[in-house]
Amino acid sequence: MTLWWIGNALLLVAVVPVVVYLLNGVLRTAKAIVPTVDAIAVTAEACSTDLDAVALLVTTLDQVKATVTGVAGYGGSLDVILDDAAVAS
Repeated sequence: MTLWWIGNALLLVAVVPVVVYLLNGVLRTAKAIVPTVDAIAVTAEACSTDLDAVALLVTTLDQVKATVTGVAGYGGSLDVILDDAAVAS
């Protein structure tokens, strides 16, 4: 029975303070998450306003396709002209 009381006293003196110290560190870290999440939310909100112009990319893509088609047609015509000039010389 005496060993039982010595074990309990050792548990109270050695293990419990270590557990409390570790839990305190976990609690401080958990409390530090909230300001970080708030800062991330502000940044995400600012980034979402930058995405308003994404819809205009569809129009830009259509214009680029039309331009590439026109340039490709010009290049084909230029190729024919150069072939004719080579044959004539």
